[in-house]
Amino acid sequence: MIEARHLRVLRAVARTGSFSAAARDLGCTQPAVSQQMKALEQSAGTPLLVRGPREMRLTQAGEALVRHAAGIIAGLTAAEEEVAAIAGLRAGRVRLGSFPSGSSTLVPAAVADMRAHHPGTKISLVEAEPPRSVEMLRAGDCDITLAFRYVDLPTPSEESWEDLVVRPLLTDRLVGVVPTAHRLAGRDEPAPIGELSDEEWIAGCPRCRRHLVEVCERAGFSPRIDFATDDYPAVVGLVAAGLGVAVLPQLALEAVRSTGVATVELLPAVEREIVALTLPDLAHVPAVDMMLGRLARAALRLGSRPDAA
Repeated sequence: MIEARHLRVLRAVARTGSFSAAARDLGCTQPAVSQQMKALEQSAGTPLLVRGPREMRLTQAGEALVRHAAGIIAGLTAAEEEVAAIAGLRAGRVRLGSFPSGSSTLVPAAVADMRAHHPGTKISLVEAEPPRSVEMLRAGDCDITLAFRYVDLPTPSEESWEDLVVRPLLTDRLVGVVPTAHRLAGRDEPAPIGELSDEEWIAGCPRCRRHLVEVCERAGFSPRIDFATDDYPAVVGLVAAGLGVAVLPQLALEAVRSTGVATVELLPAVEREIVALTLPDLAHVPAVDMMLGRLARAALRLGSRPDAA
């Protein structure tokens, strides 16, 4: 019989490429990982891993098992949580995934609300940017993940959410961030982004940086990016020091001290859709469903309307 705990270990080995790395990822010992993999191969009746000099790779049978593992584990987790809630044994568990600006704005209010009304619920958080955060959800490493995508760009097929339950939260507009002494600071009307074509730029995460380049190129110029960091306070600090300009989501600025900088509404308007994602099986788990509701409330408190999509 194939056990869920063995599948979790197999996924960790496939993700990390070795028993030792999988052990660190799972918080156990390397011999324990080796023992569980041996037991799983005995249950499967065929080798699942090919052990190379530097890393391990999956056999065809191992690839098939890993492919099915996420759905199996998610379904089993959903069943365990729902039965536990029905039996009154515990209120449940919710593992959240979120990108940084969501972690500092939406998540605190939602978790505080959840704990106030359901103190027995165990809640944890791990940070990751999409599409990595979405991969973690599909792999069973979290129950809900906050994600975003840019409204003005086509969605790559590999970033599709068609297999997931999508809870729209808010539409987040991107704004220009300039030093307070900048010529555009205090401007009442929107400024075409092309007016910043000669500036030095400070970019964010790799995905945000690609989007910035595409927006600027559509406006007829290539931004000169001197600094890149996915730490929003660092971006604001660099702008405040006069080292460049940036484009940041309004949500990110909610949790960052903006001393020394001014925001500028830019044209064309650029927005990102922020959503909470979960798996269809997990959407029926009481604790997960309640947390989705709390995240929606937190979004409303920020003064943005939920996306109608």
